[in-house]
Amino acid sequence: MSRGYYAQFAIDIDLKVETQPTGQIVGIDLGLKYFIADNKGNVEQSPQFYRKSEKQLNRANRKKSKKYDAKKKKAKQPQSTNYYKARERYARKHLRVSRQRKEYCKRVAHSVIQSNDLVAYEDLNVKGLVRHRHLAKSISDAGWSTFRSWLEYLGHKYGSVTVAVPPHNTSQNCSNCGEKVKKSLSTRTHVCPHCGFVEDRDVNAAINILKRGLSTVGHTGTYAWGDLPSWAVGASLLSNGESMNQESQCL
Repeated sequence: MSRGYYAQFAIDIDLKVETQPTGQIVGIDLGLKYFIADNKGNVEQSPQFYRKSEKQLNRANRKKSKKYDAKKKKAKQPQSTNYYKARERYARKHLRVSRQRKEYCKRVAHSVIQSNDLVAYEDLNVKGLVRHRHLAKSISDAGWSTFRSWLEYLGHKYGSVTVAVPPHNTSQNCSNCGEKVKKSLSTRTHVCPHCGFVEDRDVNAAINILKRGLSTVGHTGTYAWGDLPSWAVGASLLSNGESMNQESQCL
């Protein structure tokens, strides 16, 4: 299938771009209801490019299948010209969805990096998650791996710290008191029976992710890129996710 023409150039440039510090840090939670939710309560809706194009893709696939001749396959003869045309139309529709997802991930990652000096996110095992038979299609459609790749690349380019933290219990633990509050995937609101803290499930997770990112960045074994800004050293978070610098007491 022809996918257009490409030109590749090898040039020597300085990848890093000097930018002014923003004084902002963020923790983001990747999800299916929202593409991302941050610790400040901002959310980005999931575009669901595949889901929106699924009917067209299925229709194109059926047309392709109708033109397939199993007898020719058995006789090792080439399929008809109409079959190859239908196959190319079907492949082009998939390619369009893939390009839409890539551009969307790139745009959101660029916005996050440009607005923050430090970005904490979950170190998700996407290959393992797509084995879930009920969520595999939605997870693949979300493009988490693509988003993470762009986030780390742009973070390196613009000098922002990107740190991947272990995802264990980020959705279950209360970001206000730290107690574990078990909830199913269908429970979208975090309500802590221990301290009474109420927050959107994904925002609560994002606060936990940022706390974990600040506590682990720079330590051995973490996936961190870039240098932690000096103003963020020793920072902790209030219950609403805002940063508060912790100065050591004078002796």
